[in-house]
Amino acid sequence: MNWDQVEGKWTELKGKARSSWGELTDDDLDQINGKREQLVGKLQQKYGLAREEADKQADKWAQDLDKER
Repeated sequence: MNWDQVEGKWTELKGKARSSWGELTDDDLDQINGKREQLVGKLQQKYGLAREEADKQADKWAQDLDKER
């Protein structure tokens, strides 16, 4: 799934994001609002990830959404 689709379906996808990254709060998920850069920033902040690793995790998560369909 591309990030435009993720952003458009964010309300539906918040639960999946929460199950992947349990440390993200409802407020975090509301702030992210389906935006890739916001998600990457929160992953760096909450999990202490390097930018490159946070990018990888966010992109893999979005790709995996297509497999769940």
